[in-house]
Amino acid sequence: MSEPTIEHKPKKQRYEAIVDGETAGYISYERIADALDLQHTVVEPAFEGRGIGSALARGVFEDLRANGELTAIPTCPFLARWLGKHEEYADLRHRPSTD
Repeated sequence: MSEPTIEHKPKKQRYEAIVDGETAGYISYERIADALDLQHTVVEPAFEGRGIGSALARGVFEDLRANGELTAIPTCPFLARWLGKHEEYADLRHRPSTD
């Protein structure tokens, strides 16, 4: 199995992990103002246990960092736990304004 490639699919509102030409998993989201509400992580059964979920999470947060315009609302329990373990991405967690 080759390393997953993470692709942003804005029309589908999701990020996909592609392995050997197949969609191995995805993270779906909804854009809310200046944030992405990361709602659901799916790893296809044939790819479970191979780090696809973590690769997706890292890919999403790296893309958000490179973009520099959006933050993340990790509604998905997996992503909330993942973000809690990876402090290097803590600055990307959405913090509502107090205006």
